[in-house]
Amino acid sequence: MKWIGSAAVCIQGNRLLMVQQGKKDEPKLWTVPSGGKEIDESFESCCLRELEEETGYKGEIIRPLHVKNGHSYGYEVTVHYFLVRIVGGQAKIQDPDNLIHEIRWVKSDEINSLELAFPQDLSHLQELMFIES
Repeated sequence: MKWIGSAAVCIQGNRLLMVQQGKKDEPKLWTVPSGGKEIDESFESCCLRELEEETGYKGEIIRPLHVKNGHSYGYEVTVHYFLVRIVGGQAKIQDPDNLIHEIRWVKSDEINSLELAFPQDLSHLQELMFIES
């Protein structure tokens, strides 16, 4: 099976917006706001929709970052990452899938202590935080 989606990388100062997610009986892991693309939407629209659904924040795309291809949880995965600026809203869990448990702005030195859903993203996120802060 194939899963295609987008992810929002939101950096303010030396902090990265992250969400803790997981199904009821599974470990709760940290990631940037992200989710699956609907058939009729662009990757950019998917990114901004998922950001608002998972965090309550409204954003605007600054620029595309990269596309990650790989395998995760038994799926062939393609994720389009975007650098996003927060332009409104407030932290509020309103995920229709009920998978989000916490929203947090994480300092760059805190990321290493979090249990990440996608540990392979760690070095890239830290590099971005250094560049953008």
